Amino acid sequence: MPELDAAFAALSDPTRRAILARLAEGEATVQDLARPFPISQPAISRHLKVLEDAGLIETRVDGTSRPRRLNPEAVAHLWDWLGQYRALWEARYTRLDTVLADLQKDETP
Repeated sequence: MPELDAAFAALSDPTRRAILARLAEGEATVQDLARPFPISQPAISRHLKVLEDAGLIETRVDGTSRPRRLNPEAVAHLWDWLGQYRALWEARYTRLDTVLADLQKDETP
């Protein structure tokens, strides 16, 4: 599970999450990604390195340009892992809803 650890560590930073949200709209260059942030381009590049090392994004070589894009396999892997826990919690909430409904029936005169 080291890839999950790296991915969640990368996602712990709000700037990196914002970068991923932007990349969900389509690939972008470093300059495009840096534009909305009040930090330097080298700082954005360091964030991109963390995301790339975690496998969440990839770089495409296009002449002298190096646009970044989401790595769909890595994102799907995260969704699969989270989905296991979503199903568990949904089942628990369904049981809780049943218990609460039974309690409300008992309290109704």
